[in-house]
Order: sequence, then structure tokens, then C-alpha cells
Amino acid sequence: MSDRSTLPFETLILPGLNGSGEGHWQRYWAFDDPKAVVLEQANWSCPDLNDWRSGLEQALRASNGVWLVAHSLGCILAANLASSPLADKVRGALLVAPCDLETTERLHPCVLNFGRMPKQSLPFPSLIVGSLNDPYMPFGNLQRVAGHWGSDLIDIGEAGHINVASGFGRWTAGYALLNVLENAVFRRSGIGTSRLDSIAYRVERSEMVQSQKQKASQ
Repeated sequence: MSDRSTLPFETLILPGLNGSGEGHWQRYWAFDDPKAVVLEQANWSCPDLNDWRSGLEQALRASNGVWLVAHSLGCILAANLASSPLADKVRGALLVAPCDLETTERLHPCVLNFGRMPKQSLPFPSLIVGSLNDPYMPFGNLQRVAGHWGSDLIDIGEAGHINVASGFGRWTAGYALLNVLENAVFRRSGIGTSRLDSIAYRVERSEMVQSQKQKASQ
């Protein structure tokens, strides 16, 4: 984990392939939230499911229960907890831009050793945040994945892979989305379709304003 791993942590951040480097919203999240840590893996460039899952389970054993904030391949890692006895350590998961394994393997041949796309229902509450033009996951596929996992799904428009390349640095809207999930869990109720639509609109507008400000400052 990060250099704050000895401190109590409530949010565990799961990067994907290549580790969500400098400037990625996950790194900003760990900086902004003193109770969040990044799960560091030994090999970011050639991910192995068994190795990555072992690291995640070790972190879960050391916790008192966590919220997962995952991106891309990190979402697939989180979904592979479905049959783990340590899944009860997960309070909920914010799953941002899950990648389709076949698509990812085609884009990065001979890199991944991650098995098949998980289809088992997740035993913890989850909210998937998707994009309509994600090169790593066609939106129709994402809808099917959400159904398999039993996750709520929100799309934030055409946002690419929701990473640095598509303009996502510090992403404060993500903090609000996790808060929505937390509140739904504490109320022991679902988020609801109408509420998801409202949130999607606000997040999309927020990202448009942020993008316009970044362009204006260049």
C-alpha cells in the first residue's frame, strides 16, 4: 500500500494497468483524503490476478472494513472478491470505468494474466460509473456487466476511459459519487433510477465546467 498504510484507512484505492500514475484522479484522491490509501502492486505493467488478489486480501485483513474506489482493471480485481470470505470487509465499491478483459487484451497483447471476465454477483453494494465512449468497454457490454454484478450503473456521458488521457485529473465529482453510495448503504436502500439520472446530469455538467476551465487556463 502507500506510505500511509500504517494509519487507519477507510477507503482503499485500486488502480488498474500501469498503476494510475502521476496526475491520475486516484492519486489525487489519496492525497486529498487522509483516510484513503492506494493499494500498490509489485507489478503494474504485467498484472497477474493471483498476485493482485493476494495483495488486496492482505490489505482487507489489515482493515476494519473499507470502501473500495477502483478504476479499470482495479474494478475487475474488486469483482474477483465475489467468492472470497474477505468480501465481508468491503462496505461498498465505487467501480469507475471497468475494462472488458477481451478488449483490454486486444489493446495490450501478452500483458494481462487475469483470467476471464467475472460474472458472479457481488456480495457488497456497488456503483459503476461508466462512459458512453470508453475504448476499453463498449457501453452495451458495461450494462451487461452491471447486471451480472448486481451493481447500480451511472453514465457520465462521453468521458473516454475516465483517466488522465480523457481529461480527468483531480476529480471531485468522484468524492460526491462515493458519498451517494455511502448514504444509500447507511439508509439500507438502493440509489434509485431517478436519483442516478439526476446525479449523472450534475456530474456531467460538473465535468463540462471543469474541462472549460482547464482549456481557458491553457
